[in-house]
Amino acid sequence: MTNQNVVVADAKSGINMTITVAAVSGSSLFPTTAQKPPAVPGTYITISNKKLLQNLDINTSTRINTWVDSMRASSPTHVKSSVNDQSSWMVQHPSALDMFEQITNASKGKQIVMFLDYDGTLSPIVEDPDRAFMSEAMRATVRKLARYFPTAIVSGRCRDKVYSFVRLAELYYAGSHGMDIKGPSKGSKYKKGTEAVLFQPASEFLPMIDEVYKALLEVTKSTPGALVENNKFCISVHFRCVDEKKWIELAKQVGSVLEGYPNLRLTQGRKVLEIRPTIKWDKGKALEFLLQSLGYANCTDVFPVYIGDDRTDEDAFKVLRERNQGFGILVSKTPKETSASYSLQEPSEVMAFLRRLVDWKKLSLRRQFRLRKRLEEIKMSLPN
Repeated sequence: MTNQNVVVADAKSGINMTITVAAVSGSSLFPTTAQKPPAVPGTYITISNKKLLQNLDINTSTRINTWVDSMRASSPTHVKSSVNDQSSWMVQHPSALDMFEQITNASKGKQIVMFLDYDGTLSPIVEDPDRAFMSEAMRATVRKLARYFPTAIVSGRCRDKVYSFVRLAELYYAGSHGMDIKGPSKGSKYKKGTEAVLFQPASEFLPMIDEVYKALLEVTKSTPGALVENNKFCISVHFRCVDEKKWIELAKQVGSVLEGYPNLRLTQGRKVLEIRPTIKWDKGKALEFLLQSLGYANCTDVFPVYIGDDRTDEDAFKVLRERNQGFGILVSKTPKETSASYSLQEPSEVMAFLRRLVDWKKLSLRRQFRLRKRLEEIKMSLPN
């Protein structure tokens, strides 16, 4: 017998949950060929081939030029801002370090839950994605953070890849933009129940993703510097090391592959093109799912804090604004349109913020302990 993941519907939430069950050897969890996912109301974005080609017009020069313009706009080398722009933006999105007291005051009496992007947040952006290692100091900081607050890593990377970078079993991990979520394997006092949390809402797409990954590897071979990364439930086409003169060529290559897959969509991150299933799921949905898994679905005494640097993190920032709970913190040295409330400039500032949060929590717990002890002493001194 082998263990397999089975998707079941939760009657209360309406969310599909994946649980691990024993299955007879030889049975198959995923279809061997790409199949159209079942039509589940509120889960999949249904787009016909004809409508898709009319709306997206993938291979037209207009569409390709739009992609390339977006690629340029996301490149730090093309972002220019005046001192006035920077000052104005910082007024709207002040440093989370400068506003630390305001943030902690807003969280009093509530359970802080931490959500952290990986690339550009816990580790610096590097040319080779496979070498995006976090420092030992950052790892130690995140380990301490998880002792005091439920903590999740939410990344576009494959969950296994992110875990290999972070190597902390007490965290929640949401890979592939939240399409592959797993709870702590050990060491977390915030783990709810005895069963491990496992959620994979796009399992039906795995054969299709693998097929497209192989096709992209083939068509991009002629573009120096292009790197295609299989993140299990999505695919990343990195163009950080591609000469800008080749960006149009790369966009055409990606478009030529996607033309045959109407159930996949293209989004963009920081110098990366992302190919994802057309399901209504993103980092914002992952944040809500994790809050529910922790037992904070409809609680007013929870205070989520999400820190990220990419466009894909905006989905989570928007959810926090809509919930009017907690804050989003954007990691960026340059002004960007964002739904985050605060900002930090780089991973070193993220580490400084997390350390201050841990120190603040330690001090708060010590004060509570001393207060309880004093009350007990007063109670003991009172006559019976």
